Amino acid sequence: MNITLNLAPVLSIISSVLILAVPRLMNYIVAVYLIILGLLEIFGNANL
Repeated sequence: MNITLNLAPVLSIISSVLILAVPRLMNYIVAVYLIILGLLEIFGNANL
């Protein structure tokens, strides 16, 4: 049995919970989230 897990939905849930817990962290969480997604897109689509 193979279980695949996409990283973007997991990061979304984690960042949402953190934003609800500490609203002041929203700017940092969104920035880190966007950076991670951007890196995943760049390196995930690289044709090596």
